[in-house]
Amino acid sequence: MTATAFELGLNSFGEVATDGGRPMSDAETVRLLIEEAQLAEAVGIAVFSVGEHYRAGHNDSATPVLLAAIATATERIRLGTSVTVLSTNDPVRLYHEFSTLDAASNGRAQLVLGRASATESFPLFGYDLADYEELFEEKLDLFMRLQREETVTWSGRFRPPLVEQQLRPRMPPGGIPTWIGVGGSPNSVVRAARYGLPLMLAIIGGRPQRFAGHVELYHRSLEQFGHAGQPVAQHSLGLIAESDEEAIETWWRYWQPVVAALAEERGFYKPTRERYLAEVDQGALFVGSPDTVARKIVTMARDLHLTRFDLKYDVMYLPREARARTIELLGREVAPRVRELLAKELAHV
Repeated sequence: MTATAFELGLNSFGEVATDGGRPMSDAETVRLLIEEAQLAEAVGIAVFSVGEHYRAGHNDSATPVLLAAIATATERIRLGTSVTVLSTNDPVRLYHEFSTLDAASNGRAQLVLGRASATESFPLFGYDLADYEELFEEKLDLFMRLQREETVTWSGRFRPPLVEQQLRPRMPPGGIPTWIGVGGSPNSVVRAARYGLPLMLAIIGGRPQRFAGHVELYHRSLEQFGHAGQPVAQHSLGLIAESDEEAIETWWRYWQPVVAALAEERGFYKPTRERYLAEVDQGALFVGSPDTVARKIVTMARDLHLTRFDLKYDVMYLPREARARTIELLGREVAPRVRELLAKELAHV
């Protein structure tokens, strides 16, 4: 990897923003995402990705539609997902949506596929959580065959069979960039390697370096399966402001109630100020000034052999001004600083 090849991206889950202290409506938030993608392109961000959720306060439930709207408002920035819940999507419909998006955007579409950490889509679309693993495995097999083969004959357990089907519009030969999102499961790491797909590490808590073993497993598995080396990326949360103090105080104000609610829902520890500061200092929160965040990204790039880092910049009710400032600083100040620091490190290798 060269310093200039390292990429920075932005991730959104469509979380409701505030404007002058007023919670924006769902429709206003959708339009804000389009504006933020335009800003991301203007400041040189490589990729803008949108998640897929079905819960109050999130407006990313029709990701391909939103990305298509962004495609018409931008020219260069690549358009992805963070994450597409493949387990509760139909692979044929997903192929059509993203082949059309790729055509409309002139080859800018990509996606990250995952099994889902939030499971609201399972009852919503009539799937059984007991089939969690089998659904993903079967649908990934079909989706990759649709991307890599012109004509597909296939049968499985969870959808009707296909007999010599040719889908249109076609994706480019081999398909579009398709990453596997991994939240910690070694089986998911091996699965990504088996298909020869890039690996996206979703690291939202704890020391990111604990994923170093996953990266080593991934590279060993790629070699065992006979695949060429593939990119590894990291997705984490954070906020950038002019100073560390401003960033830390702003993020704590809006992040704390979200994590407290999740802790109540899922049974993990409630956020404390002490734990929060530890996450900012050594953990998976990228909160601080441009120089602080750049240095932390470079550390992760070195320790996890990354070629890309994606920052999830939105959290419930974060003011739109703080969201925009994070985007501007990531592109205008963090990105060049990361390239500078990486170039210095590589010069000493």
